[in-house]
Amino acid sequence: MKVQIKCFATLSKDEVCDYHDATTYELASGATVADLAKKVEVDAEEVKIIFVNNKQATMDHVLSDGDQVALAPKSGGM
Repeated sequence: MKVQIKCFATLSKDEVCDYHDATTYELASGATVADLAKKVEVDAEEVKIIFVNNKQATMDHVLSDGDQVALAPKSGGM
């Protein structure tokens, strides 16, 4: 499945997880937000706010094809 992710403030990394444009990643069926965060090398402990399709979610949220994920840090975020 394919999902898109945006990372804000200190979590942002050019061409990996940026805040300007969503980056698309392919994940196995049943993957969670935590799996996606690991793939983009974002430490789950640094994340305070998670949105999946514009609704607040948790790291254990199971993703679906086409989901849009946004991660914001504990400080300097949204």
